[in-house]
Amino acid sequence: MPNAYISGTGMFVPPRVVTNDQLAKEFGMDTTHEWIVQRTGIEERHYADEGVGTSDIAVPAAEQAIERAGIEKTDLDMIIFATLSPDHCFPGSGVYLQKKLGLCDGAAAKFVPALDVRNQCSGFLYGLSTATAMVKSGACKHVLVVGAEVHSHALDLSTRGRTVGSLFGDAAGAVVVSATDEDRGIRSWHLGADGRYADVLAQRIWDIKRFPFIPLDEHGVGQVQPEMMWAQMEGKLVFRNAIERMMTVLMEACVANGITGQDIDLFVFHQANLRINQYLQQHLGIPDEKVVHNIQKYGNTTAATIPTLLAEAEQSGKLKRGMKVAMIAFGSGFTWGCVIADW
Repeated sequence: MPNAYISGTGMFVPPRVVTNDQLAKEFGMDTTHEWIVQRTGIEERHYADEGVGTSDIAVPAAEQAIERAGIEKTDLDMIIFATLSPDHCFPGSGVYLQKKLGLCDGAAAKFVPALDVRNQCSGFLYGLSTATAMVKSGACKHVLVVGAEVHSHALDLSTRGRTVGSLFGDAAGAVVVSATDEDRGIRSWHLGADGRYADVLAQRIWDIKRFPFIPLDEHGVGQVQPEMMWAQMEGKLVFRNAIERMMTVLMEACVANGITGQDIDLFVFHQANLRINQYLQQHLGIPDEKVVHNIQKYGNTTAATIPTLLAEAEQSGKLKRGMKVAMIAFGSGFTWGCVIADW
């Protein structure tokens, strides 16, 4: 049975930068740079322009990962696309990405399967685990796993929505998971979910149990109330559960692999809130040189946080061949996961 390893990484962020001060000055949000930094660690984020969708920003990230993997696009056997902000309600963004990568064109067209994953902040790890299983089973040789989000087009950037609106940014990250006979790669994955908290962090833009699923006015125009249109979050409850679940799943992964935290060379935590990750780091006694962050400049990019961190760490030389890496995430659902890999 082959091993599965990450053969290439890539990332992309839209060029437009929005600082904390701009949220106040340009969008009229009653907030300050100091208020946001104190609570989240975020200093700025990137926003996609009007007309740019999630699959659009996924293209350059995917192309970079494919190039760094040393393969051609037609070598891919599957696409797994994790996002909570798909281009449309349906179909999923995976098929749009397939087309935009050119896989449907010409005599060499390759109509690879495209799977969409809707596990929000844990989506990339759910997708990475699925890709690993496909490769280790022999069903696929190369799987493209993408985490991408265009949050900014669906955020309440007024004072009313500042506790959520100030958190998120747009970005795309991608990896290629490939088969190898070498003793390296993804050693184990550990996933979990707790549906008791499904409504604690949610965006219920449409409710399919209602008829019609979006209420209509007398002119037949859909009317969506703010509490349905925008993401809602019970922040303190999310914070507590994030710490508990991320710490527990990391310990489970270490036990399963017969290692301790000291054996891990690099910790890649989901970038939801810098204060959560600093608490985890301090509680677990992890030195600064073993942790990477990018929330300060990108905000919470949900499914894109871990793959963008991997791409940046590899490009900067902080992530090197032979290192043992722990990737840990927690998000809406509640869902969570941890993947241990030998790079």
